[in-house]
Amino acid sequence: MPILPTERDPRLITIRRGGTLTDADHHLLAEWAATCAEHVLPLFEREAPDDDRPRRAIDMTRAWIRGDVPMKDAHQMSFGANAAGKELSDAARFAALSAGQAVAVAHVAAHDLGAAAYAIRAVAASGSAEDADELRLGERDRQREQLPIGIRDLVLEDQRTRSPICWNVFDD
Repeated sequence: MPILPTERDPRLITIRRGGTLTDADHHLLAEWAATCAEHVLPLFEREAPDDDRPRRAIDMTRAWIRGDVPMKDAHQMSFGANAAGKELSDAARFAALSAGQAVAVAHVAAHDLGAAAYAIRAVAASGSAEDADELRLGERDRQREQLPIGIRDLVLEDQRTRSPICWNVFDD
């Protein structure tokens, strides 16, 4: 299931690519995505303690924000993080995918919502089926509290718009 819309929102496309997103806000989106992924990383590391690909992806996200690595390298790192979750429990797999989405924000800013959505799915999958919705809402609300003010309205509107293609994890 795709988590990126077929028609891209120009507010999530950088100015140099014809959109309206500033580099500063792009970096805020990447940091928020990294924060979302980092919060669920222990769910992955408990099952695969010797696989550091998701952690390295989160670290590379922040290195890209600092300007220490080019976008191309950050984007490439996403594939390894995504692959790390194969054949693991849903919670661990979704945590790895969250890290992969976070580092992919360097390439396409709209991956920020993918990092958040997979983190929510990881938390929801970490408990019992009876608790899944409560866990989902708790993680969604925790993420929203972490949103920097400069991108808060943009992200909240994007969540309302894209929730249907993100498994409705942002719904009330």
